[in-house]
Amino acid sequence: MTTALSIDSPRVEDGAAIWRIARDSEVLDLNSSYSYLLWCRDFAATSVVARGTDGEPIAFVTGYIRPERPQTLVVWQVAVDAEHRGRGLAGALLDALTHRVGGARGIRSVETTVTPDNTASDRLFTAYAARHGAALEREVLFDGGLFPDGAHQPEVLYRIGPITH
Repeated sequence: MTTALSIDSPRVEDGAAIWRIARDSEVLDLNSSYSYLLWCRDFAATSVVARGTDGEPIAFVTGYIRPERPQTLVVWQVAVDAEHRGRGLAGALLDALTHRVGGARGIRSVETTVTPDNTASDRLFTAYAARHGAALEREVLFDGGLFPDGAHQPEVLYRIGPITH
């Protein structure tokens, strides 16, 4: 990872850039631009952005604490601008987020969902579990038939833990 980058919490002003990064990923389910503004406001404490030398976001991880499991961080989306991919930035952001949130909130596990065709995310979370010496369990959370558009792959739940900080 380049040393000129900084990692911090997103600000509302970052919502448009985060939406653009998600859109340009061509892999993520794109949410409304409004939802990215809300993520930057309401979930800034459980999300991170990487900023380039100009201070603009070049990558992000959004997440939230699962209400029924307050020691579980759910990672919602991870994306890196195309020109910054392949440098380990997504892994560094995920490590930074879980270290920060884990210590402050006692997080013991991480959950996310990955579609079967998303090999980059599979590699990211498998490597994360290995780096942290944590078990990784996979099971289908939402079958493709549950999605109203009928064109969605299953979402496989990745449960990683226990996490130590």
